[in-house]
Parts: sequence; C-alpha cells; structure tokens
Amino acid sequence: MVAETTWAQVLAWRLRRQFVEPAGGGDAVAIARRLCGVQAQVASSAALAVAVRHANPRPGEIEDALWRDRTLVKTWTMRGTLHLLPADEFPAYRAALGSLGFWEKASWQRGHGVSAREIEAVVDAAPRALSGRVLTREELVEAVIATTGDAHVREALTSGWGALLKPLSFLGELCYGPPRDGRVTFTRPADWLPGGRGEALSPEEGGVRVLRAFLGAHGPATPRMFDAWLFRGATPKTALRGWFGELERELARVEVEGVPAVLPAELLDDLLACPASEDVHLLPGFDQFILGAPRDLEPLLPKVVRPKVSRTAGWISPVVIHQGRVAGVWEPKEGRPVVELFEPVPERLLAAETDRVAALLGRL
Repeated sequence: MVAETTWAQVLAWRLRRQFVEPAGGGDAVAIARRLCGVQAQVASSAALAVAVRHANPRPGEIEDALWRDRTLVKTWTMRGTLHLLPADEFPAYRAALGSLGFWEKASWQRGHGVSAREIEAVVDAAPRALSGRVLTREELVEAVIATTGDAHVREALTSGWGALLKPLSFLGELCYGPPRDGRVTFTRPADWLPGGRGEALSPEEGGVRVLRAFLGAHGPATPRMFDAWLFRGATPKTALRGWFGELERELARVEVEGVPAVLPAELLDDLLACPASEDVHLLPGFDQFILGAPRDLEPLLPKVVRPKVSRTAGWISPVVIHQGRVAGVWEPKEGRPVVELFEPVPERLLAAETDRVAALLGRL
C-alpha cells in the first residue's frame, strides 16, 4: 500500500521533526543528531541553527560540546562541507563517506594539481603527524612536508577549502581541535574523542545508519534526494541501491504529489496526521531545512526566487519560512533581522519571530 500526501504536509512535518515548530530541541548534541549534522562553514550560522531550535539556548553551548565535553565533532563530511556531528555518530558518517574515494579520481587530482602518489603520501603522513597532538594548519603542513619531502603539496594543503584535508576527514583521520590564539587547529579523532575512533563499521553499515537518520528528519525522500544531500549526486549507484535495499523492510512507501518516496514506517502515521504549517520562521544561512531538500523542490523554493537563496560560491541565504515554504530572505543589521519578502506573510507572526531571532542574535 502506498500512502499519499502533499508537499505542504511534508514540509510542515519536517519543521516539526527538525525542532523548528515548535523549538523543542533538548541541547546542541540532540539537535545535531536529529538534523544529521549542522553545517558549520559559518560558525555564527551554525550557532543560530541550533539556537532557533533550542527550548532554552545557552551561549557557548556548542563550544563546550566541542572542546570541553567532546560530544560534538567538527570536520568535513556531507558534500565536502564542514559540519558539527555528534561524536558517537561520527563512525557511521566516516564509514559511509570514507568509501567514496573521490580523491582517487584523476579528474579531482588534476583539478587540485596533485598526483595519486602525493595524495597517498599525505594520507599516510598526516595522521602520524597528528598522533597525540593538536596542530595548527601551518604546523600540520610543515610536518607533512618534512615527512614526505614534497613541498609541492603545500598549496593544496593550505587551500582555504581544505582540498587535501577532506580525504583525511572522510577517512576519519582528522577533525578540528580547539582554536589556538585565534587560529584553526586539527587533531585525530582517535586521540581526541572520548570513544576514540568508535565502532569499526563497514561502508554498508555506516551508509544504512546515515540513511535511516536522514529519512527521519528529511523524509519522505528518494535516492536522488539523499544522494544530493550526501555527496552532490556523486555517490555510486550501487552503494545507494544497497543502502536503500538494506532498509527496505523498515520503510513505508509514500507518494508526494506524484513523486514516489520512502519514509521510516514507524513515522508514517505521524506524517499523515501532521497539520499544515501556518507559522513564520526565520532560519539562518546554510540551514538544514533548506540543505536537506533538493534545490529544485518548487513547493519549498520557487524557481523565480531561487537565485536569492542559493547564491554564488555555494552561499545559502538566511530565509523566511511561511507555511513550510521560502517566503523571503533576511540578513542581520545592527543586531536585528532585516527582511526581504517574496510574498505576503502575516505581519503579527513575522514581527514576533523577528523579535525572537533578534534576542537570540544578541545572546550568541
């Protein structure tokens, strides 16, 4: 049997599952767990993504979880972007993403001006340089060059995009350490996290765990939707079929306005009972509510306004959400959100949400 629903209902349900409506997340780790990570390219956006979902947001909570409690880990994961992940779930993401091996492709190597031999040498040398240590990027680069004797990799290692560091992250050999004098540092998860490297999961086990979590927050979804979120459409089709196949007995089939998708069966009744959303929400840039959905999902993000949200250089604007869809964008100016609307929204609801987010901005 295939259940039928609408995108309005799906988007309203995602707002609830993602602790947006209402803001009911227990703490930063629980929020990152439910969202399948919080994108952290821009630290202030990550902090606000947690705060708008938090029942009682506390300044410094993310930093405490990262550097004191070590219950969050910061590193490159989905789509090669920086994320905050629960430390105890890092093994699943590492297992799934580490199997993709994008750095082994000749096109990637040519694009970054490195050879297969040089990448292999960096992947071998960097974990040894980091073993038991926390190093700045400069210190790590010098240690790798000293070990490999190859100064040619300096440019790729010092790239602002972390080109040669991402394979190490995907393999579970590198994560962020606490800032030192305002500078980024790196260390090994095996040394830094309370559980070390954690469980030794196969790519299949890791992929299934990540997929299950994704569908619980961003479903109903298709393999294409999951792949776009995970690795920009480049995940091997055999891996996707295997992960979805392993979960098949746990999933319910759902048709969303003609689009066949799947959802954890245990959540189906909750989805079908979810009322449409009428509320207004201000979400930060790079928010998972946007990133977890396809860029061409018209009921969420109308094509005519897409360039205002998905901008050049991968920038995702802060958005105004009304009835589960993007109704505008906003930016902070002098501590308050300044809104540009694409369509009318209830003034009273917008004013209340603007005041709430302004208060959060003042605390972060």
